[in-house]
Amino acid sequence: MTGLNTILIVVGLFLIGGVISFVKQGMPKSLITLLSIGAVMCLAAGILRLDYWN
Repeated sequence: MTGLNTILIVVGLFLIGGVISFVKQGMPKSLITLLSIGAVMCLAAGILRLDYWN
């Protein structure tokens, strides 16, 4: 199950990079908020699964 945890964490970090890029470009706040929520959910799921399975 560690592969899925790693994928979730990497996707979450990738989305955080997207949020930073979108903020610098001045994209709409609703898009930034949606992307931020997705990033937090991926990171939280990856970390919780990592904690739970180990």
